[in-house]
Amino acid sequence: MSQKKADQNGARILLVIGGGIAAYKCLDLIRRLRERGIVVRCVMTKAAQEFITPLSVGALSADHVFTDLFDRQDEHDIGHIRLSREADLIVVAPATADLMAKLATGLANDLASTVLLATDKPVLMAPAMNPRMWQHKATRRNRDTLEADGIAFVGPNKGEMAESGEAGEGRMAEPIEIAHAIETMLDGKEKPLAGRKIIVTSGPTHEVIDPVRYIANRSSGKQGHAIAAALARLGAKVHLVSGPVSIPDPLGVATTHVESARQMRAAVEALLPADAGIFVAAVADWRPATETAEKIKKKAGEGPPPLALTENPDILAGIGHHEKRPTLVIGFAAETQDLFKNARAKLNKKGADLIVANDVSHDSGVGPGGVMGGERNSVVIVSREGHDEWPEMSKDDVASRLAQLIADRLGKAE
Repeated sequence: MSQKKADQNGARILLVIGGGIAAYKCLDLIRRLRERGIVVRCVMTKAAQEFITPLSVGALSADHVFTDLFDRQDEHDIGHIRLSREADLIVVAPATADLMAKLATGLANDLASTVLLATDKPVLMAPAMNPRMWQHKATRRNRDTLEADGIAFVGPNKGEMAESGEAGEGRMAEPIEIAHAIETMLDGKEKPLAGRKIIVTSGPTHEVIDPVRYIANRSSGKQGHAIAAALARLGAKVHLVSGPVSIPDPLGVATTHVESARQMRAAVEALLPADAGIFVAAVADWRPATETAEKIKKKAGEGPPPLALTENPDILAGIGHHEKRPTLVIGFAAETQDLFKNARAKLNKKGADLIVANDVSHDSGVGPGGVMGGERNSVVIVSREGHDEWPEMSKDDVASRLAQLIADRLGKAE
């Protein structure tokens, strides 16, 4: 993308690059932001220049890179004030423990910290540091102070660190995650779900038979994940509890991964209270009564061993009648026959406010691959007042329309 095109169409970001091995990710972040038409101007700390060069950063940003508070050319018109005010958003990546501490305590002894202290614009930090540094009481205290001051955060993530043998929470969020957070903060559209906490379940559950076998449903998680992302776009703080799926976690959503129905119920209950609960997951109704520690071997001349089943917890009903019941509870009903009858019965029995019902039979006519695992869906919204049949559309469109319906319902409930 040319600089001219970016200047015409893009918002303006001031990227403060801190000193850490994660600084190399900023090169990819700059590229992704410019692909989105965002103008990127960069400030590098002295420590950041030990990991990547101003030449590389300047080549990707197509702009001058600022490094020195006392540069005569840059400071002739109070450059640090100009830098801090000309951007629409300031992004700190990687946000080191040092940079966080400086801003939390009001220190300004270099260009980066001076810019951060002089700005009147929103600030987004992407922390990156050793897990023990991130967990240190001083760092946690500084983070709490910054958050109370209105600083936004993305990450850090859990995983392997650059240091050999080190792992845990402290990895800088990936460039695509940071870019998404930036786009969200720059989005001037109304956020009707801002301040709302919403729980979403998605995907199947796996109920263990033995170490290599399990009982499961055919859910891909595509619809649940799309709903979680759509709710986040409307400003909600979304907590997704996902069963085993092969699709990535939605951006801007806090995701908890579980395997079984009992784990999913525990994760959901731990997240209460919430403003809404959207139960999209295809939870297995039954699980083996006993879990075998060793693989069940097939024996010549003998039939299959008996498999005794027991009922799994009903997560939707449990939350629908919970003492901490969310204001709005929505369940999903995947049916192969008697769609309206079964959905209405589920609505009444589970204590839900709405049931999103869909026909998952092979002859439903929805998309070339059907609803389960496919890209399209056709749903009916069932409530105590009646039902509303939606036309077939993509799962992303279903998610966006449902997210707006949730926003409207919660708004009326106030």
